[in-house]
Amino acid sequence: MIRKYFGTDGVRGKVGVAPITPDFIMRLGYAAGKVLAKVNTHETTRPTVLIGKDTRISGYMLEAALQAGFAAAGVDVVLAGPMPTPAIAYLTRALRLTAGVVISASHNPFDDNGIKFFSAEGTKLPDEVELQIEAGLEQVMQCVPSEKLGKARRLDDAQGRYIEFCKSSFPNELDLFGMKIVVDCAHGAAYHIAPHVLHELGAEVIAIGNQPNGLNINDKVGATDTAALSLAVQQHAADIGIALDGDADRLMMTDASGRVYNGDELLYLLAQDRLEQGELHGVVGTLMTNMALELAFEELGVSFARAKVGDRYVLELMRERGWILGGEGSGHLLCLDKHSTGDGIISALQVLSALRRHNKTLGDFFTNITMFPQSLINVRVAAGTNWEANVAMVAEKARVEKELGKNGRVLIRASGTEPLIRVMVEARDQAVAVQMAERLAAFLR
Repeated sequence: MIRKYFGTDGVRGKVGVAPITPDFIMRLGYAAGKVLAKVNTHETTRPTVLIGKDTRISGYMLEAALQAGFAAAGVDVVLAGPMPTPAIAYLTRALRLTAGVVISASHNPFDDNGIKFFSAEGTKLPDEVELQIEAGLEQVMQCVPSEKLGKARRLDDAQGRYIEFCKSSFPNELDLFGMKIVVDCAHGAAYHIAPHVLHELGAEVIAIGNQPNGLNINDKVGATDTAALSLAVQQHAADIGIALDGDADRLMMTDASGRVYNGDELLYLLAQDRLEQGELHGVVGTLMTNMALELAFEELGVSFARAKVGDRYVLELMRERGWILGGEGSGHLLCLDKHSTGDGIISALQVLSALRRHNKTLGDFFTNITMFPQSLINVRVAAGTNWEANVAMVAEKARVEKELGKNGRVLIRASGTEPLIRVMVEARDQAVAVQMAERLAAFLR
C-alpha cells in the first residue's frame, strides 16, 4: 500500500495547508488512538500516549487538536510540553506508555510542523502500524461513550528525568571540568535541557539559540546553520562547540578554531573510539556517506554498510546487522547501546567522552583521513522521470565510475519532494568531482 500522508519521518508540511491543519490533526489523533489502543501491550491499564513538542508557535494549536482526537478514541494523554524528540522516545519507554508523539518539523522553518510517532519501545512505528493509521483516517470519526473518553495530565518532571538520562550515558569515571563549551540549541526543544546537562557534568557552558519565541526556531542558528556557533566559539575562546537542530536529534560540532565537523566526521570519530574499546562490529552509513569513510573503515578492518538516506533506514539496517553505531552526514547519529533512537545531546556526550578518554582534540582524530570533495548538481526533469530507464545514461554513469575507480564515487537519485534528479560525484580531487558531475548532468539534460 502506498503511503498517502506518512513520509520517512511522520507527517510533515506547511502549517495551515493540508495535512497540517487542526481538523486533520484531530482525525490523525483519533485514527492513531484507535490503532494504538489495539496494540496496547499493558492490558491492565488504559492506552496512554505521551505528547511532546518543539518550540514552534503552531505547537499549541496542534497539541490541542491531537489531544482531542486521542480523547475521542478513548486514549489517555500525558503532556510533556517542549521536549527534544529523543526525550519523548526515552520517556515513552521509561513510563511504559502505549506510544509517544512528537509535534515537530525538526530542522525546517517555524511555519512548518509535523507529527511523528514512537512505539512503546521508543522506536519509530513499524510501517504496518503507520499504514493502519492511514487506513483509519478514511473512516468516520465517532467518539467513544462518555464514560470511556480519554483524560489528560501534565508530566511535571519531564525535564529533570531526561537530563538525568542524558548524564547517565556519560562514563562515571570522566567529567567535563576545565572545558569551556558553547552549545547552540537552535531556539528549539533542547533550550532548557542541553545547557544543564553539560553544566552538571562540569563544563563551563555558554548557551546560544536558547531564547525561543515560537518564530525563531532554526533561524540562522543550530545544526543547519553553524556560522553563529563558529563565531561564538572563537569569541569566547571556547574549547568546543555543539550545535543541535530544532528537535535536538541532529548534531554538528566545532573545534576551538570554529572548524565545523559534520555527521560523517563525528561518526568516524566515534567508530575509532569504539574500536579501541573493543565495542565495534560494524558501522552503518547511507548512500550519501563520504567515500573517505568507507575506505578508512576498510583500512581499519571495520565492516561498513550503506542504507537509504534517512535515519529510519539507518536504524533498520543496524538492527538487521546487530550493530550499535550508525549515522549520516546531516548529523543524525545512532548509538544503540545508549538510546533507541538518534539523539543529538547523547551523541555529543559520546564525542566528548572520547576526547576526554584519549586526551585529544577533535582535529587529532582526523590526521589519517581527508574527506573527499563532493559536487552535487540538481537537474530539473519532467515529473515521474526514471533516469535508470535511460540505457545511454546508465552506460555513461558506468563509464564515469570506471574512470574514477577507487578514487571516487557516483550517486544519482530522484528527489522525493521535487521533479529533480540529484547527481552527486565524489573524488579525491575537487576539480575531478566537479568535471564528472557536470558531465553526467549535461548528459542527463
